Amino acid sequence: MDGQGGGVGRSLVEALRARYPEAELIAVGTNAAATANMMKGGTVNGATGENAVIYNSARADAILGPIGIVMANAMLGEVTPRMAEAVSSSDAPILLIPMSRCSAQVMGVADRKLADHIKEAVEKLAGVL
Repeated sequence: MDGQGGGVGRSLVEALRARYPEAELIAVGTNAAATANMMKGGTVNGATGENAVIYNSARADAILGPIGIVMANAMLGEVTPRMAEAVSSSDAPILLIPMSRCSAQVMGVADRKLADHIKEAVEKLAGVL
């Protein structure tokens, strides 16, 4: 899941597709541009908007995205309170990429390149599924 331009989501899709080529990936964006960009990363399934987030969060095997997907009004208001609630209430493992642009900083998280955080999330996915 991603919002804004979908850059983090696209990077996640590309890394997941490379590591898990047979996985069914669904790109869920807060807006159409984010969904489209994620789909360019290598998935044929995409959905957009609040209802798509709510619906897919309840059915996902795992949810990956920037930390803002669990914070109401993150990403300049694109993440609605209902979206954040749906993601954080999901029974699926949730792997979050730390982003300083979400107005929240997680203590104890190393200041690394985005690509390094994505690589770690993709590797951790194997251990949680």
